[in-house]
Amino acid sequence: MPDVISPLLDAMTNQEGREALLDQAQFQVPFLLDYLAVFLWAVSGAIVGMHKRYDFAGVLVVAILASTGGSLIRDGIFLQQTPPVLSNPWYIPVIIAATAFVSLFRRRITKIVLVNRVVDVIDGVGVPAFAIVGLQLSLQAGIPLPGVVLVGVTNGVGGGILRDLLVGDTPSALKPGTIFVSGVVLICVVFLVLTYGFGVSKEWAAWGMIALFFTIRMLSIRYDWRTRPVLQEPPA
Repeated sequence: MPDVISPLLDAMTNQEGREALLDQAQFQVPFLLDYLAVFLWAVSGAIVGMHKRYDFAGVLVVAILASTGGSLIRDGIFLQQTPPVLSNPWYIPVIIAATAFVSLFRRRITKIVLVNRVVDVIDGVGVPAFAIVGLQLSLQAGIPLPGVVLVGVTNGVGGGILRDLLVGDTPSALKPGTIFVSGVVLICVVFLVLTYGFGVSKEWAAWGMIALFFTIRMLSIRYDWRTRPVLQEPPA
């Protein structure tokens, strides 16, 4: 174990290693995955808002936070820059289209199991991809490595957390269930070990982490691998 961790610990104080990593080409989320993920995450948020019996404006707000909440936290709080939902002219129209789609087919869409399955697949690919984008941006901002991991994880799961908080629910990402947040933490740490500690190309490392998370996520859903609460029984 020390042989695995020591390169990362050395890299935390190695400015040359950080500069060498930043000189590499940045991993970019593929165009189609980017917009498909935003659309489907907006659909999932719109469904939640619809079940809460919100009007169209309320459903749209939930859809916006569900689909872009991770980048809103990343850029608005951690990196203090303009988030993509404001700088990209297509994000808001895509989210509005997703909200309108849910509104138009509201009676059918809630009964379609395929919607949840497709969202699970997009989660399996999109969450680690956007987490890695968060890692890269925070590295560019000069944030220390523990903070880099925090930004990456937040970028990946922040949308779902904001969605649930907005509608008054305990975030599903924080409750016992199939492997999700712990998987994102794992791939963020391993990505830094590979790229920052061992000099692996960011492109190769990113796709490797996406494949790893997708495999873990799909297997945990298929075989119902679930995390457990820290306190098994409520206090007397």
